[in-house]
Amino acid sequence: MLGYFGPAGTFTHQALLTFDDGADAVAYATVAQALDAVRAGEVSAAVVPIENSVEGGVSATLDFLANGKRLMITREVLLPVQFNLYARPGTTIDQVKKVITHPHSAAQTRSWMIANLPEALVTEGGSNATAAKEVSDPTSRYDAAICGRIAGEMYGLEPVALEIADNPDAVTRFVVVSLPTAPPPRTGADKTTLVAYMHADHSGALLEILDQFASRGVNLTRIESRPTKTGLGNYCFSIDAEGHLADPRLAEALQGLHRICADVVFLGSYARADGIAPEIARGFSDTEYTNAEAWYAKLLNP
Repeated sequence: MLGYFGPAGTFTHQALLTFDDGADAVAYATVAQALDAVRAGEVSAAVVPIENSVEGGVSATLDFLANGKRLMITREVLLPVQFNLYARPGTTIDQVKKVITHPHSAAQTRSWMIANLPEALVTEGGSNATAAKEVSDPTSRYDAAICGRIAGEMYGLEPVALEIADNPDAVTRFVVVSLPTAPPPRTGADKTTLVAYMHADHSGALLEILDQFASRGVNLTRIESRPTKTGLGNYCFSIDAEGHLADPRLAEALQGLHRICADVVFLGSYARADGIAPEIARGFSDTEYTNAEAWYAKLLNP
């Protein structure tokens, strides 16, 4: 049974439906509750958002993955995020004076709203699905909701404006999280997520971490500093790297991190949703690692 950051009708729910029928899926009010449900064994895995191409990393997911009982990412889902303006049947766009939506949705549609409904008051709060549910109530003080198609249709609303996102190419990345297990087999187009903790803040500390990847030809697709919550100025680094735990170049990078860091939290190796294989520079392929090991072995035993 799967859990997800709900309620039903959110983009997270839509991401879950891309690989599961969702018949037994359980919605949780917060990312923390969804992840804790996995830790407690209430669900076998949970779907949560981790990154948006416009807003960046989802802080709640990054923090609750890094802390507490260990979890592992086993899959990712990329979902194009498009917003529509939904209202109760019979409402016309010129009647829309009060709008409700999620804060991220408001941020991603702000320019359109200013250009098309400059007098409308936008209230931020809850989820897109909650906004749609609120507007579906005939007694609601809100005239419309900014939300995705699945939420608008679920609550019987009708679109008064379509595709209102300021960035039509916006994508949100979701991950499927379970209790630790053996990573899925490598595919050649994989991604590894981890969190690196410095021993202490000092000049060059981040450079030391980055060098473990750069010196082995490993590209990073995301790196973000997050407070460790142990004191002002204390940060860890949440990282997505191209490659799989079973790749020699990435294995060496992780071992290097373990030598120089106070802690390294491995959060999983899994297939990239976009299927893009990394470009491996000369000197970093599996074959070249194998040949180098064989050469070194001969030096020890001529």
